[in-house]
Amino acid sequence: MAWFKRKDKGVVTPTTEKKEAPDGYWYKTPGGEIIETKALKDNSYVTPNEGFHTRIGSADYFEIIFDDNKYQELDNDLESGDPLSFEDTKKYTDRIASAQKKSNLKDAVSTGYGKINGEPLVVAAMDFAFIGGSMGSVVGEKIARAIDKAIEKKCPFMMISKSGGARMMEAGFSLMQMAKTSAKLTKLSEAKLPYISYLTDPTTGGITASFAMLGDINIGEPGALIAFAGPRVVKETIGKDLPEGFQRAEFLLEHGFLDFIIDRRELKEKLSLVIKMFKN
Repeated sequence: MAWFKRKDKGVVTPTTEKKEAPDGYWYKTPGGEIIETKALKDNSYVTPNEGFHTRIGSADYFEIIFDDNKYQELDNDLESGDPLSFEDTKKYTDRIASAQKKSNLKDAVSTGYGKINGEPLVVAAMDFAFIGGSMGSVVGEKIARAIDKAIEKKCPFMMISKSGGARMMEAGFSLMQMAKTSAKLTKLSEAKLPYISYLTDPTTGGITASFAMLGDINIGEPGALIAFAGPRVVKETIGKDLPEGFQRAEFLLEHGFLDFIIDRRELKEKLSLVIKMFKN
């Protein structure tokens, strides 16, 4: 019997060639399942078998909600200033520039006017990718202007919250946005126009303490963390173990803080029903 031995190194065959998948081609679910990123996107960024809602940005929500992804983006030129000349481990201006470069956003909220199944709607959607979705002066101003747009167009206003809370680099200027946005929502109510609040993961701090919980209808996304202070802070403060699922959307629904929970895959259909209900 003849034996053959490969002497040359570096010989590449179809079985030895390593094929790399492009970056971002696969997504590993919390349960360990590996799925194609495209399949995840086609499922509104919800894992098909587990129903886990991944965090998405404003552009993704606009694509899900608005007909044919057509909408007028509002006030896209607004950028944060540095009213306090703030600096800790990094200058605030440098943080802004870095966040803009990484996220391709001007600030932590995007606003748009379009139609959902033919019905006009103004949407303000927060982006956690921009300094944790924190609320500074620009966020408050853009939300206020979006509400003005809804009043002008005589249509509902929808807020999609996703934030770590107030932006500490703007101190009191940030906290003032809580009152400012709440006051604008009073104007929306006086115009007898509906306010739909959609709380996603995470909705915390000053966002929860202001506009996020003021909706005519408060809707949660499945599994979303919705709180003022985080579970760890609460546990340390009261010195007791917290109930299972504490501060998640399902827990809040059970205790009356939410009206209902909507799976993102059904968001457009359910929103249309809500808007028609208000219209009638």
